[in-house]
Amino acid sequence: MSSPVTFSSPGTPAASTYGSTPPDKLMHASLIVMEPPASATTGEPGAQIDEIKFQFNPKELSLTKTAKWKRSDQRNAKKSAPPEFTGSDPAKLQLEMFLDGTEKMDDSVVKTVEKLFQCCVPTAKSNSNTKSSPPWVKFVWGGMHSFPGAITTVTAKYTLFSSSGTPIRALCTLTLEEISGTTPGQNPTSGSLAGRDVHTTTIGDTLASVAYSAYGNPELWRDLAEANNIDNPMALRPGTRLLIPALEDLNVGGRG
Repeated sequence: MSSPVTFSSPGTPAASTYGSTPPDKLMHASLIVMEPPASATTGEPGAQIDEIKFQFNPKELSLTKTAKWKRSDQRNAKKSAPPEFTGSDPAKLQLEMFLDGTEKMDDSVVKTVEKLFQCCVPTAKSNSNTKSSPPWVKFVWGGMHSFPGAITTVTAKYTLFSSSGTPIRALCTLTLEEISGTTPGQNPTSGSLAGRDVHTTTIGDTLASVAYSAYGNPELWRDLAEANNIDNPMALRPGTRLLIPALEDLNVGGRG
């Protein structure tokens, strides 16, 4: 089941073309580029490598979250069986970046496109590790922060060139795919809270999907609700910070 959501940032004036609102009067979006985690057990990105700033804010953002469901076969039944949640695919964020170098007539557009392409290949630092990884990227626009993710697709369409043939205008389409910061299978010392983590929910998250990501078992959503004093799981909102206890801290065996 796919749930695409398209929205525009509140407070941004409607515009028929890029750049119709003076950019110095706007809070500009940017892509924060970070080193991938040094160890798979940390789940936290490394130091910031770069910040790719938008010249003109995107007109819209498109988010997609796909859940996986399984229905058991019921022979001779008039109705299908209730679906069982089996996990979810990474969330995807798609957006456009408009680049314009006509004011300076230099190679700034080409250099920005090269930076975007570099986000699709392993970082030099990760190449020295046993497992090469692309940089982690976050889309930031004022108080809006996307999930940590990897840029999986960059399409650059050059639409204007200087007299020497240098591209001076481009429209780039980016796809950012979620990378979970929660590492399942943690095994801290029994009775310790060292294995606790914090997960900030995004659009499409449910307690069942978070439980599956953290423990590999969506049925542990009730334990997450209890650990976070959540009375109504259906009212879970994006941006909610959830405490993720270690598996040993959950009262799994105490339920009947």
